Amino acid sequence: MTVNPQSARSEVPAQAGRAIPLAVVVAPVVLAVPAVLALSSLPLLSSLSFRPNILCSLSRGRIDTKPRREAARRATMRSNFAKLLKQLRKNFPQADLEIVRKAYRRANEAHQGQMRLSGEPYVIHSIKVAQILALLGLDPVTCAAGLLHDVLEDTEVTRASLAAEFGEEIATLVDGVTKISGLSFPGTASEREITQAQNIRKMLVATARDVRVILIKLADRLHNMRTIEFLPADKRLRIARETLDIHAPLAHRLGISTWRWELEDLAFRQLKPEVYREIAAQVATRRREREAALNKTIAFLQDQLQQAGISAQVIGRAKHFYSIYNKMVRQGKSFEELMDVQGVRIITETESGCYNALGVIHSLWTPMPGRLKDYIAMPKLNMYRGIHTTVMRENGRPMEVQIRSEEMDRIAREGVAAHWIYKEGEKTQDRKLEEQLAWLRQMYEWLKDTTSTEELLDSMRRDFRDSNIYVFTPKGEVKELPSGATPLDFAYLIHSHIGHQCIGARVNGRMVPLRYHLQTGDVVEILTSKNQTPHLSWIDIVVTGRARTRIRQRLRELGELEPLEETPPKPKEHRTPHRPVHMPLRTVRHVDDATRHKLIRIEGAKGMAVQFAKCCDPMPGHAVLGYVTRTPGITVHRVDCKSFRKSPRDPKRIVDASWEGEGVFEAAMRVLIGQRPNGLVDIAEALRPMNLEILSAHYSPEENGRSAFDFVFEVGDQQMLETIARTLRSVAGVTQVKQVSVRERSARRLAEAG
Repeated sequence: MTVNPQSARSEVPAQAGRAIPLAVVVAPVVLAVPAVLALSSLPLLSSLSFRPNILCSLSRGRIDTKPRREAARRATMRSNFAKLLKQLRKNFPQADLEIVRKAYRRANEAHQGQMRLSGEPYVIHSIKVAQILALLGLDPVTCAAGLLHDVLEDTEVTRASLAAEFGEEIATLVDGVTKISGLSFPGTASEREITQAQNIRKMLVATARDVRVILIKLADRLHNMRTIEFLPADKRLRIARETLDIHAPLAHRLGISTWRWELEDLAFRQLKPEVYREIAAQVATRRREREAALNKTIAFLQDQLQQAGISAQVIGRAKHFYSIYNKMVRQGKSFEELMDVQGVRIITETESGCYNALGVIHSLWTPMPGRLKDYIAMPKLNMYRGIHTTVMRENGRPMEVQIRSEEMDRIAREGVAAHWIYKEGEKTQDRKLEEQLAWLRQMYEWLKDTTSTEELLDSMRRDFRDSNIYVFTPKGEVKELPSGATPLDFAYLIHSHIGHQCIGARVNGRMVPLRYHLQTGDVVEILTSKNQTPHLSWIDIVVTGRARTRIRQRLRELGELEPLEETPPKPKEHRTPHRPVHMPLRTVRHVDDATRHKLIRIEGAKGMAVQFAKCCDPMPGHAVLGYVTRTPGITVHRVDCKSFRKSPRDPKRIVDASWEGEGVFEAAMRVLIGQRPNGLVDIAEALRPMNLEILSAHYSPEENGRSAFDFVFEVGDQQMLETIARTLRSVAGVTQVKQVSVRERSARRLAEAG
């Protein structure tokens, strides 16, 4: 044991504040030296080192613990590195791990003397990052880069020396991670936002070159979040917010569910500590009771599947705290009102076994309508595949069931890493991984054209988030879009030319405005005209980065936007997180004469003999009216046409006119709902997918504990009105749905009022 003479005083106990004579300490030691030297010849103690400075240390009052701390740190480093090697040997039994050992020695040497705020040597962080990568199944070269990921940024090591020592591949990976800026975003909120936007661009550039760069960065962020409690409070909040906005959704988009869940929960714990603790306490309160019931369900299901001849494993699946919180907010319910905090997952051997297991589940319990999702037939963009269903148990509580094959389950846990192949020193990636990464490379191209920092962050959050929709082309092809996407987003997803020439859209056979919010299951048909060009207002209608970029590019080509380098920053505008900004006026579409004749409706009828007034040149999107003339029949004017208003006219000859998909009625309904918590929330959730333009709403209590909800909304036709009424009647607790009035928003009345 080594003792430091400079730090030995505090170990000697003081007696009533009185100093201890030096002889009292030294004399016993001097007398003991011969005995110690004699004992050192014994086999048991012959290996111990007795150094002369121990006498000096003891004579000064205490034994120094610094060498003990150093020894403990070295032991911790060796132990963690041994775990890393063990995991890599398990993953790659035939691989040569010398590159990993060499990287560890270099990282330890480069970070010598550097300490983290936790008090640990800095190299412990590097080892932990490499461990996270190894647990995901990544190869030894990537883990070696993980060990070295901070040496270019935090030490004197240069890229050239790193490439000379470890090769160009590792140097490129480490350099890619280094170019992504660190955790700190100093300055004002605006400056931090700009820095964050630049950081996002750098991540996309690095990922487009090699996906392992972003995996190392995410592993780095994950370990930093695990040790975030050592940072100052303001820095913890900034990092947690960035993690929740960018890193966790990115992990999800890459298909790495284990990282996503942990990042979300760790960030949630920092951002809303009181809510986090409350949910954690609620989950723990009846844990044993829930686990006992869940284990009983698992055993029952396992037996039923075995009887059906299906080889499968059934496991419990508890929801993560952030997922529970989101569900409480989304549904407006307390924790006690949530009935599906736990669920089960069935892992089969084959894909066909998934559908067989689904049949068993639905034969045992009644499936809840609208809760079956087949991600095997329609995989998510992050490569996730599986079947989700929710069934109603005999106790009246719903239960979520996920069904996957063994391969699907591995991909769900490992994401893109599941497609990274390492074999005897050869690193390749399969075709599925190339398809998965295409969206990242495309996203970088889209966001290069984004001039507003807020717009960039908004696009990232929207494109990364979980709430996507799945729509169909007329030929039955499935297309995935973010929630809130419009027909224009769909058109630009198909092809830029389709988007540029879009004049309208039919959804499920019905004309809809371009700002319509698409829903999962919609069949979308885009109407085009060769004379159509994009409009500046389209930028605020679309929600995807791809569509916004293509529109801007085309507008610049037409001279309607300044060149990119001269474009001033767009002023901030407050946007609803999950919905595009709606233009206060209709979107006007300039189309050719033949297209106008196809779209015009006279009192709801099409194919009438009409001509379009030259004085106002009405186009789809303009409010219009018809005026009966002797020849050629009916002339269509804009409602705000000054020439028409100034000229003498006979009100009896004014007829209603509209464009297909733009005939609008104002309908008023009253909904009576019984005593039930969160009744209004359930009504709003039922109406949300219908894209209603609600003009006014009023809530009032009635007798017998009932409540009335009166609202006025825009509707296109009687069929839609009946659908709304039918949907409201299906909401639990609703006792009556009454249609109060329907009033046509007539162009004739508008004209007469003018």
